Amino acid sequence: MPVLAREPDLFPADLLDRPDLGEDEQFSWWAMYCRSQREKQLMRRLQSLGVAHYGPLVAKRSRSRAARIRTAYVPLFPGYVFVYGDERARYAALTTDCVSRWLPVADPAALTRDLRHIQHLIEIGAPLTLEARLQPGMRVRIRSGMFLGLEGAIIRRENRLRLLVAVKFLQQGASVLLDDCQVEPAD
Repeated sequence: MPVLAREPDLFPADLLDRPDLGEDEQFSWWAMYCRSQREKQLMRRLQSLGVAHYGPLVAKRSRSRAARIRTAYVPLFPGYVFVYGDERARYAALTTDCVSRWLPVADPAALTRDLRHIQHLIEIGAPLTLEARLQPGMRVRIRSGMFLGLEGAIIRRENRLRLLVAVKFLQQGASVLLDDCQVEPAD
């Protein structure tokens, strides 16, 4: 049973489904770097202000002293929430008292693609592991299995192959085990 119910990590709910996301010159992505453990508070405040954002949350299970399993929803990228909008949206995020600094995104289309991949992995319930430092590796595309169509890099962890789906802007990503998937080189 979760300690707290899962809160929305995407606002509006169809943000990443928009076909022109990241391509409109009037709107931009910004990476908001939060004060310590304020990601959820920032997302709640942004939602109340009507500011589009995404801060991926994943389930983290732990055992209590009484051997009960507890589930908490924690940020996949600790410290970061991605805001999408115009200058007004950026300014609104800065006035929440949750942001310590912000970073502009140089390639919004690439960030949009990366965030869509991360959201897809979370939606299908893939067990993700945060990969804090990206290693150079071959870029691949999954040809079959539940991860069909995803692109990433193959990495080896604990003698097992994993697919690294990266958010290049942060130089971080998440990896998932590749069991019965076929890969092909990505263009």
